[in-house]
Amino acid sequence: MPDPTPAPPVPPAPDAAARPPAADPVPLDLWETVDRLHGWLESHNRHPARETLLLRMLKLSEEVGEVAQAVVGATGQNPRKGTTHTWDDVESELCDVVITALVALRTLTPTPEHALDARLRAVAARSTSSPPSPSSPPSGPAPAPAPTSAAYVRPGAAEIQERSTP
Repeated sequence: MPDPTPAPPVPPAPDAAARPPAADPVPLDLWETVDRLHGWLESHNRHPARETLLLRMLKLSEEVGEVAQAVVGATGQNPRKGTTHTWDDVESELCDVVITALVALRTLTPTPEHALDARLRAVAARSTSSPPSPSSPPSGPAPAPAPTSAAYVRPGAAEIQERSTP
């Protein structure tokens, strides 16, 4: 039996100029917000530092699964359910993946902005003919590294092992 709710065609890539302006005209500072989210999670944390790090990495898989679910729902690929999501839902889920990854990166290192910048430059250099140029000259000195807290743990490969159950 054919699907009663045909899937909409895949939309073309959105034109950045055609996007509506953000609801809040003052954008949040990315790294300040990531630090606040990290701090909030830490204040509610009930696990040892290494386990926390691993759980935050696993949270990424959950968020990616939600992207997949939204894409299936937006394309109507589940004949039993039909179209259950919109492309705005997919966009929102992708943002959740990025936020979760940034918080996980902040859990791994007190200076996630430096790690991301270095990686972005490396990927851009290997993917394009030249590394990206800064959009504007720096307005001051580079940010100071975040202080290392007692909860900060960067395990080596040998330290990440399956916990034995008593």
